[in-house]
Amino acid sequence: MGQSLFLMEPSFVDSGSTAWMLASSALVLLMVPGLALFYGGMVRKKNVLTTMMMSFVAMAVIGVQWVLVGYALSFGTSRGGFIGWDPALFALNGVEPGKLFADKHMPELVFVMFQGKFAIITPALISGAVAERMRLRGYLLFIALWSTLVYCPLAHWVWADDGWLLKRGVLDFAGGTVVHIAAGVSALVLAIMLGP
Repeated sequence: MGQSLFLMEPSFVDSGSTAWMLASSALVLLMVPGLALFYGGMVRKKNVLTTMMMSFVAMAVIGVQWVLVGYALSFGTSRGGFIGWDPALFALNGVEPGKLFADKHMPELVFVMFQGKFAIITPALISGAVAERMRLRGYLLFIALWSTLVYCPLAHWVWADDGWLLKRGVLDFAGGTVVHIAAGVSALVLAIMLGP
């Protein structure tokens, strides 16, 4: 009991950090219905349901995409600092329930869930730019492709240990680059492409 935290073996789970990551994941997930209500209140009455649905379907589409390939592309073994890939992370097959994430003393599955919530909220943020201008089917295809081709590489660049932007000193604690700049620029491009 009197042992210092630094003298304990490296494979222990820090219950405080794990609990905080779980609580943080829940809070990020709560942003999705909040965003749906916000965007739903900004459109005409006939488009409220579709606009709100664009936020909610991101949970389903990106949730599946993240588990299948998103995590492997974002946090897998770096390929030149530009993209990650690890076949053991495909569909999370190689992530054992007791496996700890790096030196953080929390289960890797908790980290997967936490990062997955950011992967979900980012395309949901983009939906405000296409409200009343894009069909739900087109939006579903767009977010699946965008998350795989834009979000995952950007997450790897900034958040993965071998990402080329991280190695150049870029720090992104609150998702300013990976979430907000990526969503904002993508939303602007979509708005310009779709027109009024």
